[in-house]
Amino acid sequence: MHQFKSHLWSLKSIASSYLTLRRNHHQHDLNNVRLMASQLKTRSVVRFSGPDTIKFLQGLLSNDVRRFDESPGEKTLNPAMPNMPVITVPPMYAALLTPQGRFLYDLFLYMPTKPEEKLNKTRSGRGSNDGELELLADVDTQVLDEVVQTFKRYRLRAKVDIENIAQDFSCWQCYGINYSHESSAAEELDTASIGWGAGIDKSTMSASQGNDIRWQWFKDPRLDCLGYRGIFPSSSEPPLVEADKETDEKNYLLWRLEKGVAEGSTEIPKGEAIPLEYNLEGLNAISFDKGCYVGQELIARTHHRGVIRKRLLPLKFLDDKGKEQKVAPGSEILDASSGKKIGTVTTSLGCRGLGLLRLADALKKSSLLTILGQEDLKVEAVKPDWWPPEWF
Repeated sequence: MHQFKSHLWSLKSIASSYLTLRRNHHQHDLNNVRLMASQLKTRSVVRFSGPDTIKFLQGLLSNDVRRFDESPGEKTLNPAMPNMPVITVPPMYAALLTPQGRFLYDLFLYMPTKPEEKLNKTRSGRGSNDGELELLADVDTQVLDEVVQTFKRYRLRAKVDIENIAQDFSCWQCYGINYSHESSAAEELDTASIGWGAGIDKSTMSASQGNDIRWQWFKDPRLDCLGYRGIFPSSSEPPLVEADKETDEKNYLLWRLEKGVAEGSTEIPKGEAIPLEYNLEGLNAISFDKGCYVGQELIARTHHRGVIRKRLLPLKFLDDKGKEQKVAPGSEILDASSGKKIGTVTTSLGCRGLGLLRLADALKKSSLLTILGQEDLKVEAVKPDWWPPEWF
Protein backbone atom coordinates (compact mmCIF):
# COMPACT_ATOMS: atom_id res chain seq x y z
CA MET A 1 0.00 0.00 0.00
CA HIS A 2 1.28 3.40 -0.94
CA GLN A 3 2.17 5.14 2.31
CA PHE A 4 0.31 8.32 3.12
CA LYS A 5 3.53 9.90 4.26
CA SER A 6 4.73 10.01 0.65
CA HIS A 7 1.91 12.51 0.00
CA LEU A 8 2.96 14.81 2.84
CA TRP A 9 4.55 17.97 1.48
CA SER A 10 6.75 20.23 3.53
CA LEU A 11 4.24 22.53 5.18
CA LYS A 12 6.71 25.37 5.07
CA SER A 13 7.09 24.98 1.29
CA ILE A 14 3.33 24.83 0.88
CA ALA A 15 2.81 28.03 2.84
CA SER A 16 5.51 29.70 0.74
CA SER A 17 3.86 28.47 -2.47
CA TYR A 18 0.51 29.79 -1.32
CA LEU A 19 1.95 33.24 -0.57
CA THR A 20 3.62 33.25 -4.00
CA LEU A 21 0.29 32.32 -5.60
CA ARG A 22 -1.40 35.25 -3.89
CA ARG A 23 1.34 37.71 -4.91
CA ASN A 24 1.58 36.61 -8.53
CA HIS A 25 -2.08 36.10 -9.34
CA HIS A 26 -3.78 38.34 -6.78
CA GLN A 27 -6.05 35.43 -5.91
CA HIS A 28 -6.94 33.80 -2.61
CA ASP A 29 -7.05 30.23 -3.92
CA LEU A 30 -6.02 27.22 -1.82
CA ASN A 31 -7.40 24.59 -4.17
CA ASN A 32 -3.95 23.85 -5.65
CA VAL A 33 -2.39 23.26 -2.22
CA ARG A 34 -2.06 19.58 -1.33
CA LEU A 35 -1.79 19.61 2.45
CA MET A 36 -1.42 22.09 5.32
CA ALA A 37 -1.85 22.02 9.09
CA SER A 38 -2.66 24.86 11.48
CA GLN A 39 -2.78 25.16 15.23
CA LEU A 40 -6.13 26.75 15.97
CA LYS A 41 -5.37 29.42 18.54
CA THR A 42 -8.96 30.63 18.19
CA ARG A 43 -10.09 27.34 19.76
CA SER A 44 -9.57 26.01 23.31
CA VAL A 45 -10.33 22.81 25.19
CA VAL A 46 -12.85 22.12 27.96
CA ARG A 47 -13.13 18.78 29.75
CA PHE A 48 -16.38 17.18 30.89
CA SER A 49 -15.99 14.20 33.22
CA GLY A 50 -18.11 12.21 35.64
CA PRO A 51 -20.86 9.58 35.56
CA ASP A 52 -23.58 12.02 34.37
CA THR A 53 -21.56 13.53 31.50
CA ILE A 54 -23.55 11.98 28.64
CA LYS A 55 -26.96 12.59 30.24
CA PHE A 56 -26.00 16.18 31.09
CA LEU A 57 -24.85 17.11 27.58
CA GLN A 58 -27.67 15.17 25.91
CA GLY A 59 -30.23 17.52 27.46
CA LEU A 60 -28.37 20.63 26.36
CA LEU A 61 -26.75 20.15 22.95
CA SER A 62 -28.27 19.98 19.48
CA ASN A 63 -26.68 16.65 18.54
CA ASP A 64 -27.21 13.14 19.92
CA VAL A 65 -24.42 12.76 22.48
CA ARG A 66 -25.62 9.25 23.38
CA ARG A 67 -23.49 8.00 20.50
CA PHE A 68 -20.48 8.25 22.81
CA ASP A 69 -22.15 5.81 25.18
CA GLU A 70 -23.01 3.14 22.61
CA SER A 71 -21.38 -0.26 22.43
CA PRO A 72 -18.64 -0.32 19.77
CA GLY A 73 -19.75 -1.52 16.37
CA GLU A 74 -17.87 -2.52 13.28
CA LYS A 75 -17.27 1.06 12.22
CA THR A 76 -15.31 1.84 15.38
CA LEU A 77 -13.14 -1.29 15.44
CA ASN A 78 -9.59 -0.81 14.14
CA PRO A 79 -6.87 -3.30 13.23
CA ALA A 80 -4.95 -4.49 16.28
CA MET A 81 -1.79 -2.34 16.20
CA PRO A 82 0.19 -1.26 19.27
CA ASN A 83 0.19 2.44 18.26
CA MET A 84 -3.45 2.54 17.41
CA PRO A 85 -6.58 2.25 19.57
CA VAL A 86 -8.54 -0.95 19.09
CA ILE A 87 -11.72 1.12 19.41
CA THR A 88 -12.20 4.74 18.36
CA VAL A 89 -15.29 6.93 18.45
CA PRO A 90 -15.45 9.69 15.80
CA PRO A 91 -15.82 13.25 17.09
CA MET A 92 -19.13 15.09 16.96
CA TYR A 93 -20.04 18.66 16.04
CA ALA A 94 -22.83 20.23 18.11
CA ALA A 95 -24.20 23.55 19.33
CA LEU A 96 -25.58 25.00 22.53
CA LEU A 97 -28.58 27.24 21.86
CA THR A 98 -30.62 29.76 23.79
CA PRO A 99 -34.08 28.65 25.01
CA GLN A 100 -35.45 30.62 22.03
CA GLY A 101 -33.41 28.48 19.60
CA ARG A 102 -30.70 31.03 18.77
CA PHE A 103 -27.05 30.03 18.48
CA LEU A 104 -24.74 30.43 21.49
CA TYR A 105 -21.64 28.24 21.11
CA ASP A 106 -20.37 25.47 18.86
CA LEU A 107 -18.42 22.49 20.17
CA PHE A 108 -16.39 19.66 18.70
CA LEU A 109 -16.75 16.76 21.12
CA TYR A 110 -14.11 14.04 21.42
CA MET A 111 -13.95 10.91 23.55
CA PRO A 112 -10.28 10.27 24.33
CA THR A 113 -9.32 6.65 23.80
CA LYS A 114 -9.55 4.72 27.05
CA PRO A 115 -6.59 2.63 28.16
CA GLU A 116 -8.64 -0.57 27.94
CA GLU A 117 -9.28 0.24 24.27
CA LYS A 118 -5.58 0.03 23.36
CA LEU A 119 -3.31 -2.99 23.16
CA ASN A 120 -0.40 -3.02 25.56
CA LYS A 121 2.99 -2.61 23.93
CA THR A 122 3.67 -6.34 23.89
CA ARG A 123 0.43 -6.83 21.87
CA SER A 124 -0.56 -9.47 24.40
CA GLY A 125 -3.69 -7.74 25.69
CA ARG A 126 -5.44 -4.48 26.51
CA GLY A 127 -4.11 -1.76 28.71
CA SER A 128 -5.28 -0.86 32.20
CA ASN A 129 -8.57 0.95 32.88
CA ASP A 130 -9.20 3.87 35.20
CA GLY A 131 -12.96 3.74 34.51
CA GLU A 132 -13.67 7.50 34.31
CA LEU A 133 -16.00 8.81 31.60
CA GLU A 134 -14.48 11.82 29.87
CA LEU A 135 -15.32 14.04 26.89
CA LEU A 136 -13.20 16.90 25.57
CA ALA A 137 -14.78 19.89 23.83
CA ASP A 138 -13.03 22.14 21.31
CA VAL A 139 -14.68 25.57 21.80
CA ASP A 140 -14.23 29.20 20.72
CA THR A 141 -11.36 30.78 22.68
CA GLN A 142 -13.02 34.22 22.75
CA VAL A 143 -15.91 32.86 24.81
CA LEU A 144 -14.02 30.15 26.72
CA ASP A 145 -14.71 31.39 30.24
CA GLU A 146 -18.31 32.16 29.32
CA VAL A 147 -18.78 28.63 27.94
CA VAL A 148 -17.48 27.07 31.15
CA GLN A 149 -19.69 29.26 33.36
CA THR A 150 -22.77 28.63 31.21
CA PHE A 151 -22.42 24.86 31.47
CA LYS A 152 -21.81 25.14 35.22
CA ARG A 153 -25.06 27.08 35.62
CA TYR A 154 -26.91 24.23 33.92
CA ARG A 155 -25.18 21.57 36.03
CA LEU A 156 -27.35 21.78 39.17
CA ARG A 157 -26.97 18.36 40.86
CA ALA A 158 -25.59 16.48 37.87
CA LYS A 159 -22.42 14.53 38.65
CA VAL A 160 -20.21 16.13 36.04
CA ASP A 161 -17.03 18.18 36.37
CA ILE A 162 -16.37 20.99 33.87
CA GLU A 163 -12.79 22.20 33.54
CA ASN A 164 -10.86 24.68 31.42
CA ILE A 165 -7.79 22.72 30.25
CA ALA A 166 -6.72 25.15 27.51
CA GLN A 167 -3.18 25.32 28.92
CA ASP A 168 -2.69 21.59 28.53
CA PHE A 169 -4.18 20.91 25.09
CA SER A 170 -4.29 22.52 21.64
CA CYS A 171 -6.66 22.18 18.70
CA TRP A 172 -5.32 21.48 15.20
CA GLN A 173 -6.71 21.22 11.66
CA CYS A 174 -5.17 19.40 8.68
CA TYR A 175 -6.62 20.60 5.36
CA GLY A 176 -5.84 21.65 1.82
CA ILE A 177 -6.82 18.45 0.06
CA ASN A 178 -10.21 17.56 -1.37
CA TYR A 179 -10.51 14.28 0.51
CA SER A 180 -13.92 13.42 -0.90
CA HIS A 181 -12.66 13.55 -4.51
CA GLU A 182 -8.89 13.12 -4.57
CA SER A 183 -7.83 10.70 -1.84
CA SER A 184 -8.24 6.97 -2.13
CA ALA A 185 -10.10 4.91 0.45
CA ALA A 186 -6.78 3.44 1.55
CA GLU A 187 -5.28 6.89 2.14
CA GLU A 188 -8.30 7.96 4.17
CA LEU A 189 -8.11 4.84 6.33
CA ASP A 190 -4.40 5.36 6.95
CA THR A 191 -4.83 9.05 7.70
CA ALA A 192 -7.57 8.41 10.24
CA SER A 193 -5.24 6.27 12.31
CA ILE A 194 -2.83 7.83 14.75
CA GLY A 195 0.12 9.54 13.12
CA TRP A 196 -1.56 9.49 9.67
CA GLY A 197 -0.88 5.76 9.35
CA ALA A 198 0.92 4.66 12.50
CA GLY A 199 0.28 1.04 11.69
CA ILE A 200 2.16 1.46 8.39
CA ASP A 201 4.70 4.21 8.77
CA LYS A 202 7.64 2.66 10.66
CA SER A 203 9.24 6.03 11.31
CA THR A 204 6.29 7.19 13.39
CA MET A 205 5.80 3.92 15.28
CA SER A 206 8.82 4.24 17.56
CA ALA A 207 8.08 7.88 18.37
CA SER A 208 4.44 7.27 19.20
CA GLN A 209 5.18 4.17 21.28
CA GLY A 210 7.13 6.31 23.72
CA ASN A 211 4.27 8.77 24.32
CA ASP A 212 0.66 8.84 25.45
CA ILE A 213 -1.08 7.43 22.37
CA ARG A 214 -4.62 8.54 23.17
CA TRP A 215 -4.40 11.45 20.72
CA GLN A 216 -5.02 11.11 17.01
CA TRP A 217 -6.37 12.82 13.89
CA PHE A 218 -10.03 12.36 12.97
CA LYS A 219 -12.03 13.26 9.89
CA ASP A 220 -13.69 16.63 10.44
CA PRO A 221 -17.24 15.68 11.55
CA ARG A 222 -18.77 18.48 9.46
CA LEU A 223 -17.57 17.87 5.89
CA ASP A 224 -14.94 15.64 4.25
CA CYS A 225 -13.60 18.62 2.29
CA LEU A 226 -12.58 20.34 5.55
CA GLY A 227 -9.95 17.67 6.19
CA TYR A 228 -8.91 16.31 9.58
CA ARG A 229 -9.14 17.72 13.07
CA GLY A 230 -7.77 16.77 16.47
CA ILE A 231 -6.90 17.71 20.03
CA PHE A 232 -3.28 17.15 21.06
CA PRO A 233 -1.16 17.86 24.17
CA SER A 234 0.29 21.38 24.02
CA SER A 235 3.70 20.02 25.02
CA SER A 236 4.24 18.33 21.67
CA GLU A 237 3.42 18.69 17.98
CA PRO A 238 0.76 16.43 16.43
CA PRO A 239 2.04 13.38 14.51
CA LEU A 240 3.96 14.32 11.35
CA VAL A 241 3.58 18.08 11.95
CA GLU A 242 7.08 19.26 12.78
CA ALA A 243 7.80 22.37 14.81
CA ASP A 244 7.79 25.65 12.86
CA LYS A 245 6.39 23.99 9.72
CA GLU A 246 2.69 24.56 10.21
CA THR A 247 0.98 27.37 8.32
CA ASP A 248 -0.88 30.36 9.72
CA GLU A 249 -4.43 29.81 10.97
CA LYS A 250 -5.65 32.50 8.56
CA ASN A 251 -5.16 29.97 5.77
CA TYR A 252 -7.60 27.66 7.53
CA LEU A 253 -10.06 30.56 7.80
CA LEU A 254 -9.65 31.19 4.08
CA TRP A 255 -10.21 27.49 3.38
CA ARG A 256 -13.48 27.59 5.33
CA LEU A 257 -14.63 30.79 3.64
CA GLU A 258 -14.19 29.18 0.24
CA LYS A 259 -16.28 26.21 1.41
CA GLY A 260 -18.96 28.40 3.00
CA VAL A 261 -18.44 27.19 6.59
CA ALA A 262 -18.63 29.51 9.61
CA GLU A 263 -17.14 28.57 12.98
CA GLY A 264 -17.33 30.09 16.45
CA SER A 265 -19.47 32.67 18.19
CA THR A 266 -18.18 35.64 16.17
CA GLU A 267 -18.76 34.21 12.70
CA ILE A 268 -22.07 32.75 13.90
CA PRO A 269 -23.43 35.69 15.93
CA LYS A 270 -24.05 34.64 19.51
CA GLY A 271 -27.63 35.05 20.66
CA GLU A 272 -28.79 36.15 17.20
CA ALA A 273 -28.07 33.50 14.58
CA ILE A 274 -30.72 30.95 13.61
CA PRO A 275 -28.75 27.67 13.30
CA LEU A 276 -30.53 26.45 10.16
CA GLU A 277 -29.74 29.71 8.32
CA TYR A 278 -26.06 29.09 9.11
CA ASN A 279 -26.35 25.59 7.63
CA LEU A 280 -25.67 23.70 10.85
CA GLU A 281 -27.89 20.81 9.80
CA GLY A 282 -25.76 20.34 6.68
CA LEU A 283 -22.67 20.40 8.91
CA ASN A 284 -23.96 17.47 11.00
CA ALA A 285 -24.49 19.60 14.12
CA ILE A 286 -28.20 18.85 14.60
CA SER A 287 -30.11 15.65 15.32
CA PHE A 288 -33.82 15.90 14.48
CA ASP A 289 -34.78 12.67 16.26
CA LYS A 290 -32.87 12.84 19.56
CA GLY A 291 -35.68 14.35 21.62
CA CYS A 292 -35.70 17.49 23.74
CA TYR A 293 -32.77 19.85 24.26
CA VAL A 294 -32.44 23.57 24.94
CA GLY A 295 -33.87 25.54 21.99
CA GLN A 296 -35.20 22.43 20.22
CA GLU A 297 -38.71 23.75 19.58
CA LEU A 298 -37.72 26.49 17.10
CA ILE A 299 -35.27 24.19 15.29
CA ALA A 300 -37.86 21.43 14.86
CA ARG A 301 -40.61 23.83 13.77
CA THR A 302 -38.41 25.56 11.19
CA HIS A 303 -37.09 22.27 9.86
CA HIS A 304 -40.48 20.62 9.44
CA ARG A 305 -41.93 23.75 7.84
CA GLY A 306 -39.20 23.32 5.22
CA VAL A 307 -38.87 26.99 4.29
CA ILE A 308 -35.54 28.69 4.96
CA ARG A 309 -35.33 31.86 2.92
CA LYS A 310 -31.86 33.00 4.01
CA ARG A 311 -28.66 31.01 4.20
CA LEU A 312 -24.95 31.60 4.69
CA LEU A 313 -23.10 31.71 1.37
CA PRO A 314 -19.43 32.07 0.29
CA LEU A 315 -18.70 35.45 -1.29
CA LYS A 316 -16.09 36.94 -3.63
CA PHE A 317 -15.50 40.69 -3.86
CA LEU A 318 -14.36 42.19 -7.20
CA ASP A 319 -14.18 45.69 -8.65
CA ASP A 320 -15.55 46.61 -12.10
CA LYS A 321 -12.24 45.53 -13.66
CA GLY A 322 -12.37 42.10 -12.08
CA LYS A 323 -9.67 42.83 -9.48
CA GLU A 324 -10.22 41.47 -6.00
CA GLN A 325 -11.20 43.95 -3.29
CA LYS A 326 -11.58 43.93 0.49
CA VAL A 327 -14.91 44.38 2.27
CA ALA A 328 -15.53 44.86 6.00
CA PRO A 329 -17.79 42.51 7.98
CA GLY A 330 -21.18 44.08 8.56
CA SER A 331 -21.35 45.62 5.10
CA GLU A 332 -24.81 45.49 3.53
CA ILE A 333 -25.29 43.65 0.24
CA LEU A 334 -27.67 45.14 -2.32
CA ASP A 335 -29.29 43.92 -5.52
CA ALA A 336 -28.20 46.75 -7.80
CA SER A 337 -31.10 46.27 -10.21
CA SER A 338 -33.76 46.83 -7.53
CA GLY A 339 -31.79 48.68 -4.87
CA LYS A 340 -33.11 46.17 -2.35
CA LYS A 341 -30.99 44.95 0.54
CA ILE A 342 -30.66 41.15 0.34
CA GLY A 343 -28.16 40.38 3.08
CA THR A 344 -25.07 41.21 5.11
CA VAL A 345 -21.40 40.27 5.04
CA THR A 346 -20.78 38.30 8.25
CA THR A 347 -17.08 37.41 7.89
CA SER A 348 -14.32 38.47 5.52
CA LEU A 349 -10.63 37.91 4.83
CA GLY A 350 -9.21 39.84 1.92
CA CYS A 351 -11.44 39.37 -1.10
CA ARG A 352 -13.27 36.37 0.37
CA GLY A 353 -16.14 36.31 2.81
CA LEU A 354 -19.35 34.82 4.07
CA GLY A 355 -22.74 36.48 3.89
CA LEU A 356 -26.24 35.73 5.14
CA LEU A 357 -28.35 36.32 2.01
CA ARG A 358 -31.85 35.78 0.70
CA LEU A 359 -31.47 32.78 -1.60
CA ALA A 360 -34.13 33.89 -4.07
CA ASP A 361 -32.14 37.03 -4.85
CA ALA A 362 -28.55 35.91 -4.26
CA LEU A 363 -28.54 32.95 -6.65
CA LYS A 364 -30.59 34.46 -9.48
CA LYS A 365 -28.53 34.58 -12.66
CA SER A 366 -29.84 38.05 -13.39
CA SER A 367 -28.85 39.44 -9.98
CA LEU A 368 -26.11 42.06 -9.84
CA LEU A 369 -24.93 42.27 -6.25
CA THR A 370 -22.97 45.13 -4.77
CA ILE A 371 -22.04 46.70 -1.41
CA LEU A 372 -23.86 49.69 0.05
CA GLY A 373 -21.47 52.63 -0.18
CA GLN A 374 -19.15 50.71 -2.56
CA GLU A 375 -21.39 50.50 -5.61
CA ASP A 376 -18.43 50.06 -7.97
CA LEU A 377 -17.68 46.75 -6.27
CA LYS A 378 -19.24 43.50 -7.44
CA VAL A 379 -20.23 40.70 -5.05
CA GLU A 380 -20.32 37.15 -6.33
CA ALA A 381 -22.33 34.65 -4.26
CA VAL A 382 -21.18 31.04 -4.73
CA LYS A 383 -23.29 27.92 -4.16
CA PRO A 384 -21.13 25.38 -2.24
CA ASP A 385 -20.70 21.96 -3.83
CA TRP A 386 -21.66 20.21 -0.61
CA TRP A 387 -25.15 21.73 -0.37
CA PRO A 388 -27.93 19.13 -0.72
CA PRO A 389 -30.34 19.73 -3.64
CA GLU A 390 -33.38 20.01 -1.36
CA TRP A 391 -32.07 23.35 -0.10
CA PHE A 392 -33.22 24.82 -3.42
